[in-house]
This record gives sequence, C-alpha cells and structure tokens, in this order.
Amino acid sequence: MPDLRSYCRPPEVEPAEIRLDREESHHLVAVNRAREGDTVVAFDGLGREWVCECVAADKREAVLKVRFAQKARPLPYRITLAQAVPKGRYMDAIIRKATEIGAAAIVPLLSERTVVRVDDEEAGKKKEKWVTATIEAAKQCGNPWLPEIAEPVSVETFVERQSGNYDLKLIASLQPGAQSLREVLTRFRNEQKREPANVAWMIGPEGDFTTAEMAAARNHGFEPISLGPLVLRCETAAVCALSVLSYELQNATA
Repeated sequence: MPDLRSYCRPPEVEPAEIRLDREESHHLVAVNRAREGDTVVAFDGLGREWVCECVAADKREAVLKVRFAQKARPLPYRITLAQAVPKGRYMDAIIRKATEIGAAAIVPLLSERTVVRVDDEEAGKKKEKWVTATIEAAKQCGNPWLPEIAEPVSVETFVERQSGNYDLKLIASLQPGAQSLREVLTRFRNEQKREPANVAWMIGPEGDFTTAEMAAARNHGFEPISLGPLVLRCETAAVCALSVLSYELQNATA
C-alpha cells in the first residue's frame, strides 16, 4: 500500500481527477512532501478509494489524476463505542484508537461523573475536532472507513433512544457480578445461532458510571462486562474493550 493517503469529500460522480481542499493539500505537500508523479491514495471515508498520481503538488490545492478506483469491503460487524467524555485531550486519543481498531460509530456520552460540560456551541466545535481526529487516524492506518461521530448525549438518552438498534449491548463495569465478554458472546451464539452483527459498548468515565446510570443501562438490556481485575483509565478501557471484541468477532468470521 502506498504511504501517501489523503481524504477527499465523497464525490457525486466518479472522478477523473481529485482536487484536495486546502487542509489536505497542505498535509500532503508540506507535511508529507508529496511531489508530482508520486502515487497517492485518496479515500472518502465511505470505503471508496482512488489510486492516483499527483499531477500538481500545490499545498493550497493539490491535484490528483485518478488511475483506478477500488471499493473496500466493510467489516462483517459494526461496533459502536459509547464513550463518556474525559477531560483534556483524552477523547481525541480515544477516537483515533477507535478508528484504527475499526469502530463504525462513536457516541460521546455526558455522564453524571463527566467533568467536561458541553453546550450546543462547544458540541459543534468538538465534533468538528473529533472528525478531524478520525481522518488523521484513517490516513495513518489505512482504514478507508471513517466512524460516524454522533452528537454528545446523556447516558439516559443513549440507552433509552438507541438501545433497540443493536443485537448485543455491553457496558464495561467495575461492579461485582460483571461477566466476561466470552461468556456473553457464547450465550448469544448459543441462543441466536449466529454472530452479533451490530454491537454497542459503553465505557464510563474515571470512577465508572453511577449506580443509577448502570441500572438504567441494565434495564435497557446492557450486559455488564468485566475488563479484568485492574482498574483501567477510561482511554485504556476503551482500547481494551474494542480490541478484545474486534478480535473475538474477527476470529469467529474468519
């Protein structure tokens, strides 16, 4: 796979050439030092890629001549990460790692223990920043699919409005009685005679979800899952949860 990758807005018709926006042009030419004649793979975040030749290495508007197009096959499952928003830049890091692992969607959660408070204006700015983080991660790891970034919502809103959209609903838990992921997957497979195709996994803030939030999630069918005997930071928990679930689903469908 060529090293140079650039994101382009999804074109309405199959393009013969692709003109990158100013930000992507600057990154390709000024940061990655692309030159005319270099091979560049442009992707639209929806699984479509175009293998191109750079014909104008302009950091304000790079131009790519399309050699051929290709469509990536999506993963046979969708994982939604519902992540309580941590303070600082940790959410950016979580979104990058989730993109690398292959999450299909990310829902920022505002829990009772979330330190960050997001109003409507801040939500728009944060979402724009988080989308940029997905693009950066996708270019780095070669993922042609960008995860959908939802608007920040409360835990209660998420479990009430969205919980019916998934075949399997998981919530990381520090409380006694939480099961292992393998136990829950085995039960699902035995009962449904298939693999889960659409899974949600909720990850709490530092200190975990409150008792009320955990109860609300369980009342809407979320299964408490233990990530092991140690208390993990939220960004570590997100990576751990997505990694073990992705491994189990990939291994089952291989």
